[in-house]
Amino acid sequence: MKMLINSPETVVADALRGLAAAHPELDVDVDRGVVVRRDARDGGHVGLVSGGGSGHEPLHAGFVGYGMLSAACPGEVFTSPVPDQMLRAAKAVEAGQGVLFVVKNYTGDVLNFQMAAELAEDDGVRVEQVLVNDDVAVTDSLYTAGRRGTGATLFVEKIAGAAAEEGAPLEQVAAIARRVKACSRSFGVALSACSTPAKGGPTFDLPDGEMELGVGIHGEPGRERRAMMPARGIAEVAVGAVLEELVEVAPADGPVLALVNGMGATPLLELYGFHAEVVRLLEARGVPVARALVGNYVTSLDMAGCSVTLCRADAELLRLWDAPVQTAALRWGR
Repeated sequence: MKMLINSPETVVADALRGLAAAHPELDVDVDRGVVVRRDARDGGHVGLVSGGGSGHEPLHAGFVGYGMLSAACPGEVFTSPVPDQMLRAAKAVEAGQGVLFVVKNYTGDVLNFQMAAELAEDDGVRVEQVLVNDDVAVTDSLYTAGRRGTGATLFVEKIAGAAAEEGAPLEQVAAIARRVKACSRSFGVALSACSTPAKGGPTFDLPDGEMELGVGIHGEPGRERRAMMPARGIAEVAVGAVLEELVEVAPADGPVLALVNGMGATPLLELYGFHAEVVRLLEARGVPVARALVGNYVTSLDMAGCSVTLCRADAELLRLWDAPVQTAALRWGR
């Protein structure tokens, strides 16, 4: 496989150096693997820290900035960051109001963030955690006990980040984050496998003419494989799976935030066409789309495919979603 890298061993460090050069508003510690807002402690707000394996960019470092994350901890490709990174990030952003850890439900992330939270508490930093587990495709996978954390992570980080920016206390920011998580569901589809720099080729076998329904963001197996279908058929499977789970989330007739997320190698031409099918299906089922986001936000290296995330959103969540944000990958209203 041809890759625009120097070597597999330096790919994450090289990317962090590039992030630092492109975004001087960020303090990027390449050697220790921590990305922090330079103004993270200004205003005495709750700090938001997230992180996970690299390869899912712009998640998480691309969401560090005003109105979103205070810091992010990138691990090696598809590998959890270590507790020292998370502890260092928490201390860097703590401004007297505590820190919220946003954790995707992958075993390494869960264990390491928990250890970091305990270490931070020992050092006098109050920590709350929210565990994002929005993927409806499978209950357990190669990486998780329970459901995987995927696209809803973006919703949690944006909405909780807005609440923190407004000066909400830690308990309230954590409660809002948990509410967003509880109101969100996702489903992913792979049209091709991803290729890690270390392997230099596809991480799993997906024959020509087939797709993986319910794939995970590391290429974990989904619900089933089928012959390739037109976008409308794929959308019917994904939207149907998500709505089946959202039935339990009130209000049943309320609007949704909709994310059509590219897995890394699918062009916007296809993603916008797929979004049109998603909206058509939601409208047919009487589900209004209050806000929509289309693009590559929670990726899986060079995987072709997409995921659909829907979040039942009341007036408060929509207000916080609309609040100004300025990060490397998401920005509006400022």
